[in-house]
Amino acid sequence: MAAMDAVLAKIDENRDAALGRLFELLRIPSISTDPAYADACESAARFLADELSGLGFKSSVRATKGRPMVLAHAKATRRDVPHVLFYGHYDVQPVDPRSLWNTDPFAPHVTEVDGVKAIVARGASDDKGQLMTFVEACRAFMETGGLPCDVSILFEGEEETGSPSLPAFLAENKAELKADLALVCDTGMWDRETPSITTMLRGLVLEEIVVTAANRDLHSGMYGGAATNPIHLVARIIADLHDAEGRITLPGFYDGVEELPRDVADQWKALPFDDSDFLGQVGLSVPAGEQDRSVLEKIWARPTCDVNGIWGGYTGSGSKTVLPSKASAKVSFRLVGKQNPAKIAEAFRGFVRERLPSDCQVEFISHGGSPALALPFSSEALNRAKRALQAEWDKEPVMAGSGGSIPIVGSFKQDLKMDTLMIGFALDDDRIHSPNEKYDLASFQKGARSWARVLNALAL
Repeated sequence: MAAMDAVLAKIDENRDAALGRLFELLRIPSISTDPAYADACESAARFLADELSGLGFKSSVRATKGRPMVLAHAKATRRDVPHVLFYGHYDVQPVDPRSLWNTDPFAPHVTEVDGVKAIVARGASDDKGQLMTFVEACRAFMETGGLPCDVSILFEGEEETGSPSLPAFLAENKAELKADLALVCDTGMWDRETPSITTMLRGLVLEEIVVTAANRDLHSGMYGGAATNPIHLVARIIADLHDAEGRITLPGFYDGVEELPRDVADQWKALPFDDSDFLGQVGLSVPAGEQDRSVLEKIWARPTCDVNGIWGGYTGSGSKTVLPSKASAKVSFRLVGKQNPAKIAEAFRGFVRERLPSDCQVEFISHGGSPALALPFSSEALNRAKRALQAEWDKEPVMAGSGGSIPIVGSFKQDLKMDTLMIGFALDDDRIHSPNEKYDLASFQKGARSWARVLNALAL
């Protein structure tokens, strides 16, 4: 405990200097999607590599077909300790529309936002402020005796453009990147005082259908009522995908869907989450989906089926009395637990075929799929991280789910066979991807202390 106290004291002592280092990184306009900022991305990568080298890491900037990666390694002071791989990204979103920023997006400063001190700049929360919390935790360890775990760090520069260079980089450097556990800081807190660990990410299946009836568009006065209208077929298929209680009707759809552990379910029920307020913010009031599930459970831990687009026939101004030859729809499924993406896609295709007349055809277009990911609730790493965060924030961390996906976590699991601890300190109101992005000063300062506690807990 004396050693941990020294590390935390060093983080507190370094606060002003740490903020200055973050400001240096935030001043670099590392917008990955725009080729005009390629040199800035190189500069951000070099800045991080130099920072890590200065701490004693063996670091390098690795070229890719796109923006460069930063890879660094450092050993602990003891043997037989865990090896962790920390991931973050240094690239940022464009700042448009520039006119909506109150100040220069790349002139970071601390100001009060809604009465709370915050760092304002593009990338402050997503993801430069987040990744620097980990760097500052490592710095404090290095300045007080050394790291408690073997640490590798991977910073990429294309996360905001879909990480096109990442799969090849992981494949080519698999042995160097392999660790016992991955750490990701691109997530958030429950609220300003309550930390969170994201334990679940939903998977995804994306399907498009094109239903063809007649061999050409038809006059509705001559053929209406006798010829099949493919829009009617697609509408019926969509309507049949859910029953009256909001459950999804594909055969075998719920195979592999697991119930929450009782303690996690109880924690979620006790959270200050207002269903009416959540829906009210988008102008709704009546929850959809499975009627026997809470809204929070629906968006964090239940599978879904949604129609993302439907079209066919005449959609211009005025009217046109036509029976279209074709009608189309795009459908997405969010998956949880052990649901199998391939089986879900095949069940959907069978479901569609069963609802077509024998003289109609359907074309299926797959837009990909990936399984859900979850860190087992019995994981020792998870339990140690929970205790570490509670020690720093004096509140039990929320075991959160995520309705979306973090592709790198899937890559770590599938390609490197590693589980991931997802611990972040962003807030819902950080305005990521929007003008006036911010990161609470407390998130930055206590985030560094939190990572120090987590690293120490993992090594005990």
